[in-house]
Amino acid sequence: MTLSDRIQQLINQNNSSQSELEKKLGFGKGTISKWKGSTAPAADKLQKIAEHFGVTVDYLLTGNTGNDSEHYYANEETREIAQKIFENPDLRSLFHAARDLTPERLKAHIDFMQSLKQQEEKHNDEGC
Repeated sequence: MTLSDRIQQLINQNNSSQSELEKKLGFGKGTISKWKGSTAPAADKLQKIAEHFGVTVDYLLTGNTGNDSEHYYANEETREIAQKIFENPDLRSLFHAARDLTPERLKAHIDFMQSLKQQEEKHNDEGC
């Protein structure tokens, strides 16, 4: 899979179009199409696309997801659920929610998630 293929796949997963992405990121019309040929993308444009989709530039260029994903999640079921969320355009915003939050709101979300995790651990310790 090429850079263009990966970008198109991300566009499709988000129910968008290439022209919508170009407009949203402030690129000229047809900029992304030029990358299918011999024109190499500028690093800053790649970074904008990566940030927009919540992926790395390395992923855009190579498809490499880092192979650390097998250690990132507690177990395979959790990894599969996270992947389904990531692939669902309606739920994917969960991965991007932190971008627009104030530090106070982000901390409140983190505190809430930690509280839920502590409750779950306490519940599991009680043998239920």
